Amino acid sequence: MKLSEEWQLLNFYEKFEKIICLILSFFVALIIVYATYKLGYHIFELFFKKGLDPVEHKSFKIVFGMIMVVLIALEFKHSIVKVIVNQESIVQVKTVLLIAILAISRKMIILDIKATPPITIFALAAVLLSLGLVYWLMRERDDRMESDILSEPGHKGDTEKWL
Repeated sequence: MKLSEEWQLLNFYEKFEKIICLILSFFVALIIVYATYKLGYHIFELFFKKGLDPVEHKSFKIVFGMIMVVLIALEFKHSIVKVIVNQESIVQVKTVLLIAILAISRKMIILDIKATPPITIFALAAVLLSLGLVYWLMRERDDRMESDILSEPGHKGDTEKWL
């Protein structure tokens, strides 16, 4: 089916949602490009102008914190693009959980352990563990639902799309 035919089948709200997602996708793409530029600039400045060792703890935290920002933005953009290309109708909870896991992981990477109270470190670890558990449970549920569908009598599976 052509894009114009698919567009005509959408109701008003679905069209509105896709337009908003296109706009958000554009803005997130701008942020990704700018963050990547800043990452490259900081890497060049840290290692070539200041001569810092890439395995030195402070440099490592700065560089990998910035890399994680780009990865989080890419994952966020990917979730928006899924809505645009009609793979999903709304941003999925699993994707939001994954983005939250990435964000907390980034925080843990750049965290100054000596300056951070132990209760904060414990709280971040508990949040990360909880998010991971919820993500795993949701994935298990989706895998079970998919296997139930595939095991139904008369289900042809993915062979239909190859015919």
